[in-house]
Amino acid sequence: MNIKLKALTKSIWVFHAACSPCNNCDIEILDLLTPRHDIERLGMTLAASVRHADALLVTGIPNTKTKERLKTLYEQAPKPCVVVAIGTCACGRNMFRDSYNSPCNIDDIVPVDVYIPGCPPKPEAMIAGVAKLIEKLKSK
Repeated sequence: MNIKLKALTKSIWVFHAACSPCNNCDIEILDLLTPRHDIERLGMTLAASVRHADALLVTGIPNTKTKERLKTLYEQAPKPCVVVAIGTCACGRNMFRDSYNSPCNIDDIVPVDVYIPGCPPKPEAMIAGVAKLIEKLKSK
């Protein structure tokens, strides 16, 4: 197993990339950091810079402006970097699928490792997604 992947199973530093979300997913992500859900017990903590992050949490739909910025963020992240799509909009663009300002899915821009659907997804669903991500990393 790659030493970097082994370290990711113990401590995942994440960077939140908001691609024009409605803020419901963002509020639920912040709820993960409260003592009630305490995602830090699984080793996940927010990173201030994408250059220090092990994972990207992507919310919202990529539009023509955020498409290139998301690609740049992924290129700046140290590799291996895992990408987690949070929310129905990030997973498949939902009602914005035929919108003129939504050119493509997130997985057309960056490789997505875990999808967490829901509008907005509950913190419990996000914790389950993080647990699946950790198991996926352990199996590599």
